[in-house]
Amino acid sequence: MNALKLSKEELLKLYHSDLDSLLKKSAEFTGNEIEFCSIVNARNGKCSQNCKYCAQSSHYRTDIETYPLLNSEEVIKAAQEAKSFGADRFSIVTSGKNPAEEDFDKVVNLIEKLNKVDGIKSCASIGILNEEMAKKLAESGLKRFHHNINTCRSYYPEVCTTHTYQDRLDTCRLVKKYGMELCCGVILGMGETVEQRIEMAMELAEIEPDSIPINILMPIKHTPFENYHDKIDEENILRTLAIFKITNPKAVLRFCGGRMRLSEANQERALQSCVEGILIGNYLTTTGRSPVEDIKTVQKLGKRLKK
Repeated sequence: MNALKLSKEELLKLYHSDLDSLLKKSAEFTGNEIEFCSIVNARNGKCSQNCKYCAQSSHYRTDIETYPLLNSEEVIKAAQEAKSFGADRFSIVTSGKNPAEEDFDKVVNLIEKLNKVDGIKSCASIGILNEEMAKKLAESGLKRFHHNINTCRSYYPEVCTTHTYQDRLDTCRLVKKYGMELCCGVILGMGETVEQRIEMAMELAEIEPDSIPINILMPIKHTPFENYHDKIDEENILRTLAIFKITNPKAVLRFCGGRMRLSEANQERALQSCVEGILIGNYLTTTGRSPVEDIKTVQKLGKRLKK
């Protein structure tokens, strides 16, 4: 079954098929290893963009803590802690549409120091890039860059209007042009239709990311999506994950923010059938799960922690 050549109609038919059979099909593309990664929220808040899900946007009064770029000691300490729990990738994450000019060189310096932590592959998520930034990040030795599409092209104007879907695609293109790995995923449950979830899967297949982080919306008070608690249920999350894996068999699907909206049993079903990565620890503006519990889950499922 060559998933990458399936039409939208064929994928929709699969989406609505028997759930157990769908998960069994996605398991054909899923290995026996689970990869842990982690992040540090290195600069928080005061973002100029109006993404309707985000607590860090300056357009909304979410009362989150804001702070400037962390120093290298704090970042390296967080990376070493993540490594102690089995993470082999660690990302520097900053708020904002683009890296501020005064911060960009500091971020590059942080990446160079992060590359010296034995056993850790560096990652960064610092917004929309231009050509010069992408080139400098590659020269710094950055292994992977994270930049989500968040949703499909047709739904993007409902999520954000201060930048475009194409802006995000252009950054993904630059990442790959300069030889870095690409981590590019979505946020489910923002009001998109089933058909638009299929579009997400197909658009990701065109982008060909190495890793696809799966976020499930955790509605945040005082954002436009604060009441979006019922836009996707657990069954549709599982169906979407399976379609994503079938459509992107070579990419690592990764549980990220909001996975606690799935029951323990359904998290395990996903890890058995289509999800091969976990972002451990706390996330950007929501609380994650103890890495110790994630290690226990990996062991319970008979999987191996990827090293």
